Amino acid sequence: MALEVSIRKKFSGFCLDTEFTTDGGCMGILGASGCGKSMTLKCIAGIEKPTEGRIVLNGQVLFDSEKKIDVSVQQRRIGYLFQNYALFPTMTVEENLSIAMPGKKEEKRRKIESYIKKFQLTGLEKRYPSQLSGGQQQRVALARMLLCEPQILMLDEPFSALDGFLKDTLQMEMLELIREFSGDVLMVTHSRDEVFKFCDHMVLLSEGNCILKGKTAEIFANPGYMEAARLTGCKNISPIEKISDYELYATAWKIRLKTAEKIEDYIRYVGIRGHRLVPLPDKTGENVMKIKQAGYSETPFEKQFLFCNAEDESSERIWWMKKKESFLAESQEKFPSYMQFPKEHLMLLR
Repeated sequence: MALEVSIRKKFSGFCLDTEFTTDGGCMGILGASGCGKSMTLKCIAGIEKPTEGRIVLNGQVLFDSEKKIDVSVQQRRIGYLFQNYALFPTMTVEENLSIAMPGKKEEKRRKIESYIKKFQLTGLEKRYPSQLSGGQQQRVALARMLLCEPQILMLDEPFSALDGFLKDTLQMEMLELIREFSGDVLMVTHSRDEVFKFCDHMVLLSEGNCILKGKTAEIFANPGYMEAARLTGCKNISPIEKISDYELYATAWKIRLKTAEKIEDYIRYVGIRGHRLVPLPDKTGENVMKIKQAGYSETPFEKQFLFCNAEDESSERIWWMKKKESFLAESQEKFPSYMQFPKEHLMLLR
C-alpha cells in the first residue's frame, strides 16, 4: 500500500469525492474532461488543499484534515509531470534540470550529465524550451522529475499534446521508465487505450466521484456500470426490459436477447462491443437480428459500420467493427444480412 487517498474537495457547483489505494505498479485514473482527474493529482502533490480527508504515502501522512497535517509540496517528494510539462521558459535544458536537485555543484553536474545522456538530450543542453520539440520537452520534464528522487510518479495526460508517430515512440519509452521505477506510478488520462496499455489497476471517475476501481483487464471485460462501459469504449448500449432471469428486451435495438448471466433486478442496460458482433448469412441461431446498413467509415486498420434493425428502422444505430485485411481493402463489400449478438459477450450493466 504505497499511496492511500480519501479526500473531498468542494468547489462552487462541483465536489471531488474520491478514495483509492495503489497496489504497486501503475494505476490509471480514467474519466472525461472536467471529472476531477487532474485536481486529484494536485491534491496529492499539495498544490491544492482538499476540503477534508487524508492522504498517506509510504506510511507518511501528507494530509489529514482532522489532525491539521498538511506537508509542504517540497517535502512530499512527488514527481509530477504536468500536461504542459511546466518547464521554465527562460532557462536552458541544463538550468531546468539543475534547479530540480539540491547538492554540491560537481555532484549535480555529474548526475545531470548522466540524465542528459539517458534521456537522449545530448546537444540540447543550451537550448530553451521554445527551441525544443514536444517530445524533447517531455524528456526534459521527465529527467527533471526523476532527478528529485521521488517516492511516486504522477503523470497528467502525458501524451495529449503529441502527434501520432511521436506519441507511439514516447509511449514505448514511458513503458520502459515505468518498469524501471521502483515506486508506484499514477497516470491520469481520458484515453481508454492508454489506461489499458500502461495500467494494471484503474479508477473510473465521473463528475468528481469514483464509480469503479479494480484490475484494468477485469473492468474492460465486465464494466458493471453503464457509464463505466462508455468510458472504456463501448459504443453499443441499450436500456432493457427484463423478460426472465436469462432473457431481456433491448428497447433501443428492438430485439429480444438471451443472456449467459442471470439478469438481476438492478440491471438497467445491456451493452456489447462492436468487435464482438458476428455477421451471419441467415437467421440460424439465437440472438440474431436482420439488419440494414446505416453508415460506414474506416481507419487505417479497421472498418466501422453502422446498422439498424431491418424490421424496425426506427431502432437505434449499432456499431460493428471489422479488421481490415490490408490498407487497400475494398471499402464497398457485400454487407451481411444478419448479425448475431453472442450471449457470452453481452454486458449486463447497472
